[in-house]
Amino acid sequence: MAKTLFEKIWQQHVVTDLEGDTSLLYIDRVFLHERTGSIALKSLSADGRKVVNSDQVFCTMDHIVDTFKGRNDTTLMPSGQDFIVATREACVEANIKLFDVNDPQQGIVHVISPELGIVQPGCTLVCPDSHTCSQGALGALAWGIGSSEAEHALATKTLRVTKPKTMKVEFVGELADVVSAKDMILHLIGQYGAAGGAGYVIEFCGPAIENLGIEARLTLCNMAVEFSAFSCLIAPDAKAVEYLQNRPYAPKGEQWERAVEYWKTLYSDSQATFDKVITIDCADIGPTITWGTSPEHTCSVNGVVPEIRLNENGLEDQSYIRAMDYMQVAPNMRLSDLAIDAAFIGSCTNSRISDLRVAAKILKGRKVAAGVKAICVPGSTLVKKQAEQEGIDKILIDAGFEWRESGCSMCFYAGGENFGYQKRVVTSTNRNFESRQGPETRSHLASPATVAASAIAGHLADPRDYL
Repeated sequence: MAKTLFEKIWQQHVVTDLEGDTSLLYIDRVFLHERTGSIALKSLSADGRKVVNSDQVFCTMDHIVDTFKGRNDTTLMPSGQDFIVATREACVEANIKLFDVNDPQQGIVHVISPELGIVQPGCTLVCPDSHTCSQGALGALAWGIGSSEAEHALATKTLRVTKPKTMKVEFVGELADVVSAKDMILHLIGQYGAAGGAGYVIEFCGPAIENLGIEARLTLCNMAVEFSAFSCLIAPDAKAVEYLQNRPYAPKGEQWERAVEYWKTLYSDSQATFDKVITIDCADIGPTITWGTSPEHTCSVNGVVPEIRLNENGLEDQSYIRAMDYMQVAPNMRLSDLAIDAAFIGSCTNSRISDLRVAAKILKGRKVAAGVKAICVPGSTLVKKQAEQEGIDKILIDAGFEWRESGCSMCFYAGGENFGYQKRVVTSTNRNFESRQGPETRSHLASPATVAASAIAGHLADPRDYL
């Protein structure tokens, strides 16, 4: 019987079927971080349970740690140090591999997991973080869980999961110059709504996906959760194999050869059927940005804010009115008329070396507009090091960007770092909810190219004008 890629991986990991569509799945990898991982480890210990296989568990310090130069365990978050110290102690006690605050392999969990070869095609990987779906870019079934589920996975190597429906999202045609994976996913969510993927595991496919590099695929998959999907997958190909070869935690020698042979079996059969299919023509995608407080509030970067949507009763959608009021925008207002206070390149969405290269290409020889606070946070310490070897740090600093240490703090305010009260930020992150990047901040989601162009212009700007 023909099967989808998801169905193959699911079937290979079923320990036992439970009632209905629920199964007990074997979990290959658990990744933790200091914000929720420490809670799971502490609770596990309090119940007298142990991590069943610590070799398959990894932890990083990314969410609460500061991104300032010379950082240590002390953070802007009042209780942040307690989380960091507790996580370190728990990892030592459980013999878990920890990428500590200033470890040379430290970084944002969804950046370092592929970077170090911890995630691999066909494996199941869970992490108490919603953007774990990023790692479907390498053909793994990876999804975010809560601390209680993390505790269960640590103690048993299994999780109880209800099987999602399947959706194929096919991108056809070619992307225009400087249009990126970030624009593709914002376009998809804008067209089908933030709940468009609810209840589904998505397989991204098509010629445009095949043409993307692995880092761009990671960006695309990162925001599947903003489409409300359970998770997402891209079938591993030669690019995935090349990307993983010689990574520190990738298989070696004979095991590598056997792994590659297995990875070659990971694709959807030609006769496999999906519960839903969406086709996107890349010719319809340009540089895309959000105007409101949901990832579905999108429009062209050189377009205008839409009219207020009407609900099923023909009345004005109150969520649109609230979003426009919060963002201080109005229907038909040109996005390029919005001056910005800040520009941010970072997060698990867009902080990899390819993202920094794109930004540097636009920023080279130019200056950030007066009054704009511009910050770059590389996705990992290794990305930061590579960027410095390539001179990218100098280009960004000369342009007026701050050059920070790797971490999540500037993305979501949890560590206390923020852009200030009601500041308007153009950002390469994945969420534009109210106060996401500080008290009542107004965040516009965009690609690194659009962020760089806007930083120079001092207002939301089309990156094609700066090529």
